[in-house]
Amino acid sequence: MGFFTYAITGVGFILIGSWESITSLNLTRIPNPTSSSSLSTQIKSTSISKTKENPFSSSSSFIFVSVFSLLIFFNSLVSIFDAFSSKDRVGSMLQLQVLSIALLFLLYSAIGLSNNKQSSYVWPGSVLDLVLLLAFVEEFMLYYLQRKDTSGIENRYFDLLCVPIAICVVSTMLELRSKRSIYSKLGRGIGLILQGTWFVQMGFSFYTNLIVHGCSLHEKSRGNYTIKCKGHPEYHRGRAIATLQFNCHLAMVVALVVGMLSIMGKRNGVGVSEYGLRYRPLGAEMQQMDNNVGNFTLDSDDDLDDEIKEEDDLGKEKAAIVELGVNGQGSHV
Repeated sequence: MGFFTYAITGVGFILIGSWESITSLNLTRIPNPTSSSSLSTQIKSTSISKTKENPFSSSSSFIFVSVFSLLIFFNSLVSIFDAFSSKDRVGSMLQLQVLSIALLFLLYSAIGLSNNKQSSYVWPGSVLDLVLLLAFVEEFMLYYLQRKDTSGIENRYFDLLCVPIAICVVSTMLELRSKRSIYSKLGRGIGLILQGTWFVQMGFSFYTNLIVHGCSLHEKSRGNYTIKCKGHPEYHRGRAIATLQFNCHLAMVVALVVGMLSIMGKRNGVGVSEYGLRYRPLGAEMQQMDNNVGNFTLDSDDDLDDEIKEEDDLGKEKAAIVELGVNGQGSHV
């Protein structure tokens, strides 16, 4: 049961992160107004961009987040009841924190759905981002401060999980400052994808035969467990394997995201004129140099010396003429 919980959670984060990464490209398709563009062209492009916005697509994403949050909510309720039946206070307290995180994500999706409807009151976008930021911060604190058993190698997996959560926190903070930034949504999408793949990895590493050799799972309740190893060699090997697995997940996510963005950018023509490098073609520069070849001369040092001597002789002749004029020996016309 624990494996399926982690697997479903991971797949949900992967789908949400993929949607965030794909929708971040839509911001680059809105052309930036320039001084040379006419007013009618700008109005036409603005109207086209507005018609391309599909309210159902954003509503569907909020609906998916709400369903995903409800699944986490009900799973936490089941874990709380199981902790009560097992008289596990630590497990019940941990699941209460997960319950509050699920409620924050549910509130985020509810506010987003209310904004998409034609209602009299619309929540500001900063409020929506602030609720999402609080959810990510609370999730980060949950896994960063979770030290119920210091000898368990699951703590290493939780520490590494804080990396994609921190990416989501920073990206959401950047979105609070700039709503039109594509990097904030893209960074949050990458963080969510990495978070989802790592949840799936934890499901395999905790509840299947892929667990570290020499270590075993000990459950006090459904939501309170630890992975204990026989000795220090197994413990350090388990931590090293967790780090290696995370590095592989990080490399895989970066490669997939870069490949996906390059393919979609080439297909949609994203960023060719607005964000591309502004340079002159090399052929035009070479042609300009060829036109200037006829006007190019190379003077040697001997030619410069001859010119200097001629200027000196001309100066001496002028000085002699002036001297003759002063002494009254010059000719008068």
